[in-house]
Amino acid sequence: MAKFVRVDMATKQVKVEDVPEQYLALGGRALTSQLVADEVPPTCDPLGPFNKLVIAPGLLSGTSAPSSGRLSVGAKSPLTGTIKESNAGGVTSQKLANIHIKAIVIEGKPAEQGFYLLKLNANGAEMMPADDLAGKGTYEVTAICRERFGAKVGVITIGPAGEMLMLSAGVTNNDSEGSSSRYAGRGGLGAVMGSKGLKAIIVDAAKTFDAPVQDVQRFKEAAKKFSQMLLDHPVTGQGLPAYGTNVLMNIINEAGTLPTRNFRFGRFDKASEVSGEKLAEVAIARGGKATHACHPGCVMRCSNAYPMPDGKVCSPVEYETAWGFGPNLEISDLDVVAKLNYICNDVGLDTIEAGCTLGVLMEAGVLSFGDGQAAIAALEEVGQGTPLGRVIASGATNAGKLYGVTRIPAVKGQGIPAYDPRSCKGNGVTYATTTMGADHTAGYAVTANILKVGGFVDPTKAEGQVELSRNLQIATAAVDSTGLCLFVAFAVLDNPEGLPTIVEMLNAQYGLTLTTDDALALGMNVLKVEREFNRQAGFTSADDRLPEFFTIEELSPHNTKFDVKNEDLDKVFDF
Repeated sequence: MAKFVRVDMATKQVKVEDVPEQYLALGGRALTSQLVADEVPPTCDPLGPFNKLVIAPGLLSGTSAPSSGRLSVGAKSPLTGTIKESNAGGVTSQKLANIHIKAIVIEGKPAEQGFYLLKLNANGAEMMPADDLAGKGTYEVTAICRERFGAKVGVITIGPAGEMLMLSAGVTNNDSEGSSSRYAGRGGLGAVMGSKGLKAIIVDAAKTFDAPVQDVQRFKEAAKKFSQMLLDHPVTGQGLPAYGTNVLMNIINEAGTLPTRNFRFGRFDKASEVSGEKLAEVAIARGGKATHACHPGCVMRCSNAYPMPDGKVCSPVEYETAWGFGPNLEISDLDVVAKLNYICNDVGLDTIEAGCTLGVLMEAGVLSFGDGQAAIAALEEVGQGTPLGRVIASGATNAGKLYGVTRIPAVKGQGIPAYDPRSCKGNGVTYATTTMGADHTAGYAVTANILKVGGFVDPTKAEGQVELSRNLQIATAAVDSTGLCLFVAFAVLDNPEGLPTIVEMLNAQYGLTLTTDDALALGMNVLKVEREFNRQAGFTSADDRLPEFFTIEELSPHNTKFDVKNEDLDKVFDF
């Protein structure tokens, strides 16, 4: 029987309870958002006692479904003030599912100082003091916990940024190799975990792919079919397995939508120096890995392991991170990019937000564009808790306001990722309207705008972008609920059998009779729940807008502005 684990940090009591009927058909993002909506006052202080942190595996996690090990972490975001779900790979989603834990709900706030650790296994849950882990980086904490509790445990933890309640702190867990770098990074959920006084969660499960399945043979056939779809698609079967997500660097640069120098230009003349091809070349030469799986059972294997000159390994360097610390800052040294990435991973900071914030500080003249060593020195101050470190960790919007910068690439307080909305306008619609602040994964219109996956919508024109973003946001909410990696969407969008096969896996696992319409209805409901939470928190259509500089400044090389009309943005959720 599936269980909820409820942890009251005020009393240090842990309760394991049966899942109420209304939540049985939910998982991943659908479950985290519904629980937050049901149990968290929308107007509460995100770092106060009434917010809750919800951690949930997806519906398919813990099974042999390919690339289904994604973990959802949800709460009210201290960075944006909105509802938030952040998504990560790693080993813990499957481990939670294999000990029948449908969600962990962390609530309350301790009156005293100090940190605690929660240990979960098939026999129950246990709280224990963890002050000896306080102040330590995520790599060290994970190594200590794996030595203490076993090399195969999953370790969910926060770094010093989360302990210090920094607004862009993330929640991480480890991959199969023990690297603590699989982040639910966006939205500051690490600060929520830190506010609860919880330093780490240990998930001890002997099995990985043995979550209950009602019709095993039917499930195996559907999973095999879906796996082949992923392997047969040029993106999920060739591009990502060869060069990882950073295969996009040269593609997006060529498309003229690579944000450069804090979103001033659409191309970076040294993009190839921080590209996936270059990363693979250097990583292999140094004994690293051009690609590997971020979680067991992934057939796309789009992660990587990049050995740095100091002997440490940064795993992974994703495209959005390479952009944020590379072209965005006019830095073309891959070792500098990896160093900045590693610092964020260890201190527990969202790399996208950190990149956006450093760009704003360079805009303000606090740092100089292209000065990688100064960026490293500044980012190292985060872990020290210095004033500059706290400014960086407060996010791009807050840093910009502090320094009087008006050119702040952010929506609802969250930094815009690695695709300029003036020449990838479908993503611009997503950035403006998603429930969680600027988030490329919420409705990844790069598919049709740039990659011509699932059709083609001209990225430089306003026509068709609202419909594209709407449909992708609905589909993404559904995929995020299954535990499947979002990248399966490349194959699903191009193969009419994709979505029916996902539904077939769900039906075989749970003994259901869902249709594809039911799956899309799930996605719609997730968005409705999240929108209603935000409405009650005080958000209106006025918040569903891009920063005005995108509408008045032309972006080279296409010389385009973001010209999707406000009245059309307000129609995204007309369903």
